[in-house]
Amino acid sequence: MSAAARRLGMTPSAVSQIITALERQAGVALLHRSTRKLSLTEAGERCFPHCLRMLEAANAAAASLEQARDAPTGELRIAAPVGFGAHVAPALAPVLAQWPHLRLRLIVDDALIDLIEARIDIALRVGWQSDTRWAGRKVYDLQMLLCAAPNYLEREGIPGRPADLERHHWLALAPETAETGAGNDPAPLRLELTAPGGQEQALELPIRIATTNQIALQQLCEQGMGIACLAYADVRAALERGALTRVLPQWRLPSRPVTLVTTRRKGEPAKVRVAVAALQRYFTVLGGLSNE
Repeated sequence: MSAAARRLGMTPSAVSQIITALERQAGVALLHRSTRKLSLTEAGERCFPHCLRMLEAANAAAASLEQARDAPTGELRIAAPVGFGAHVAPALAPVLAQWPHLRLRLIVDDALIDLIEARIDIALRVGWQSDTRWAGRKVYDLQMLLCAAPNYLEREGIPGRPADLERHHWLALAPETAETGAGNDPAPLRLELTAPGGQEQALELPIRIATTNQIALQQLCEQGMGIACLAYADVRAALERGALTRVLPQWRLPSRPVTLVTTRRKGEPAKVRVAVAALQRYFTVLGGLSNE
C-alpha cells in the first residue's frame, strides 16, 4: 500500500480507502489484509488481469497523445480556395517528405467550409476574417493587379487613366446565389485605385463575364475576353511569359490578406504546427511585386 501510494502521489490511507470503496461497489473482497501481509483473494486474482489490460490501454492512449504532440502523423486536412493548390503543394512538399507517416487531404473550395463539421486542421482564407471563433495568423498580403491579354488591348485600346476603364469589358468572380438567377445581372465590380501621388478614385464597373472559379477567371482573361482583377502571386508566371499585361500599372489596388485559420492556438498537434510553420516560410519567401 505504501509503495503504491508513493507511485501515485497519494497517502497510504487514501489508497486503502479507494480499495475499500471498490470492494464495496463490487460486493466482494479483493485483498486479504493483515498487519504483516497483503495478498489477492480469488476474486482479486480474477480481476487483476483485467486491471492490467486497462492499464495497458491507458498507457497506449497516453503514448498516442504524446505522438500526436511530438511527431506529425495521421491525416492533415487543409481547406483552401480554388487556385491555392499551386501554393499548398510546394509549401508542404518538404514536410510530407520528412514525415512519411503524415497524410494530406486538400479540400479545394471557394466556399467558407466549417472547420468543425469538416474536421479541418488548417484553412487558408483570403480577405479580412470576422469570425472570432477561430485562431487566425496573417501570413501574406495578396497584391491585386488589373490584367488583360495583349491581343485584347490591341483590339480595344490601352487605358491611360481610370476613367478609360468604363468603356472596357470586365471579367470578375461572382458567387452564384438566388439573386443571380436568369435575367439578373451580377453586382457591379467596385475598384478602389490609388495613384502614386496618393489620390484615390473609386469606380463601379458592369461585369460582362462572371465566373465562380478563380482559375477560370484567369483563363478567360488570358483568352482576351476582357480585363480582370487578379492576384500577382497567381499571374506572375503569365506576366513573365507575356500571356498577360498589367493595366494602369502606376495605379495601386488594395491588397488582400491571406490568413491561416485553425480551431485553436494552444495544444495544437504536431502535424498542425509543422504545416503552419511550412506555410509561413513559403509565403515569406514568395514575396510580392515590390521585390521584382
